[in-house]
This record gives sequence, C-alpha cells and structure tokens, in this order.
Amino acid sequence: MTTPRPRSRFRKVDGILLLDKPRGPSSNQVLQRVRHLFRAHKAGHTGALDPLATGLLPICFGEATKIAGGLLGARKAYEAVARMGIVTDTDDAEGQALRERPVPQFDIPTLDEALRGLTGHIQQIPPIYSALKRGGEPLYAKARRGETIELEPRPVDVHAFDLLNAADLLDEHPNLRLHVECGSGTYIRSLVRDLGEVLGCGAHVTELRRLWVDPFREPKMWTLQALEELAERGERALDACLLPIETGMASWPQVHLSPAQAKLLGQGQSVAGPFQQLGEVAVMDGWGKALGLGEVDPSGRLRARRMFTWAVPGREVVPEAEAG
Repeated sequence: MTTPRPRSRFRKVDGILLLDKPRGPSSNQVLQRVRHLFRAHKAGHTGALDPLATGLLPICFGEATKIAGGLLGARKAYEAVARMGIVTDTDDAEGQALRERPVPQFDIPTLDEALRGLTGHIQQIPPIYSALKRGGEPLYAKARRGETIELEPRPVDVHAFDLLNAADLLDEHPNLRLHVECGSGTYIRSLVRDLGEVLGCGAHVTELRRLWVDPFREPKMWTLQALEELAERGERALDACLLPIETGMASWPQVHLSPAQAKLLGQGQSVAGPFQQLGEVAVMDGWGKALGLGEVDPSGRLRARRMFTWAVPGREVVPEAEAG
C-alpha cells in the first residue's frame, strides 16, 4: 500500500516575479510550477508566451494580480529568428510544413523596406493556432479538429521591426534575426508570416525570446532551475526574488492620499480632489506605499477601482489552503 503524498499548504504571497520562461512548456504549465514552488494561494501571468518562446514572463502573486491587466497591455520587446522559404500551419517551428518556396536573392535595403511596411499602426490577422477564443473556445482547439476558420484583421501597434542579422542570406533557407517592439495583442508569428509573404517566399518563426515588458526594461529574471534551488533553502530565499507591487505600477499616473483620504477610499467612498490626472491612476499613501487602482472622473473626484486588502478596513486575510 502506497503512502499518500502530503498535501501542500498554500500561503498568502504578494509581489511580482520576473521569470525567464524556458522553451517547451506552456505559460500556464510554468505558472503552476512556480506557484507550487512558492506555495502561493493566488498567482497569474501577464501575457502568455508560446511553448516555443523563452524570456520574460512576469508572474503576479496575491494582490499583484489586481494590476496584471495593466501589464498585459504594456509595450513589449522580442528577438526572433525567421526561417525563410518554408510556411507552417502554426507560423512557427512547432507546426507542420505546408509549402516550401524558393527564396529570391534580396539585399539588405529590400529587407529594410519590407520591415518598414510592417511597422506602425497596422492590420494583422492572428495565427489560426492561437489562444484567441471564438464562441468561448480557443482557436487552436477548432484548428486541431480541422474546422475552417476565417479570421478578420485586427489593429495592432508595431513600434519597431528591425533586422539584427542576416549573415546567411545565400543559404537555401536563410535565417533572419529580428528585433520587435510592439503593443498588446501583436503576434510575432504573424509578423514573420507576413514578412515572408511580402518578400514572396514565406517564413516561420524558429526562435522567439521576450526581452522586456514595460515597466521592466532591464529585468533581472529568474530561471526555473534557480528557483528550484532556492526552494531547497526555504521560503525566505524564494520571497527575496519578488519585487514589490509598486514596481509594476510605474506606468500609471500616481495620486497620493492623506490617511483620512485613504480611509474614505478604502471604505468605498469617493474622495474630493481636485486631482490633476484623469482616468485610471495608481493610488498611493503619503509614504509611497501602493493602496490599489482608482479612477479620477471628469469632476476631479477619485473613486476606488481595485484596492489592495491592506487598504480596506476589516478585509479578511485569505486563509491558508491545501493543494495536491
């Protein structure tokens, strides 16, 4: 008779981890591994990376999940390798080759012109194999069943699309190393696919690495292996890897409240300003500690949107929970 594995006890953890996602597992699989390492009661990532992709995957624990939506929409930078002359059904090396075409003899000015044409506020058709949902179901599930999927172009922002290296242009299927800076909702696979079509030979992604996500422009990232080694030393060693929630709120305009104003907002009441910044704001106390997200209306009054538990009087602490 086997002895049942002891159940983990989850705990309340607040903060942001800058994870260096490895190639292979999905973002959700990596998220669950990290969550169990930290024994965190609540965690979420801020924008999935494909299984093929590596690099920065910010993970929000506890109260930091309340700002995850803002990080999801932040500007991001990638380095990608495009293999020219081969089109796949997933637009990357994980898929099946659909067709192979000869690669013309193009020069650097031709490449630069093609890249400029895919830069700016453009229309982009997402990959059929993607997590976008239609009718409540991910597109990749429909594609795997062989369903015909018609997708409409969507507006996306590509701030930079630059050639870093093209040393093997004379090869039969040359690789191009590319740098991309883009806004939310942009698929690098689609950019590379469209670049291949502009150049008349097709292309797919063979390597993809996310370099940074605003506001983490020079991230200190942690690998899974490093976290597993730290876990052997205990929770305090792991918790030292976390950034405070305030570091993830640098992109929001800030409003600072007095203790009396903070108490009113925490009780669900609006606070008279006038506050200069309109729209969504980061709410801070007088010492720079984040209290949550608020919104300043056109009259200048501040209203609570998503307040952290420590800013709400009487809010109960999440109890420890068991997990398998």
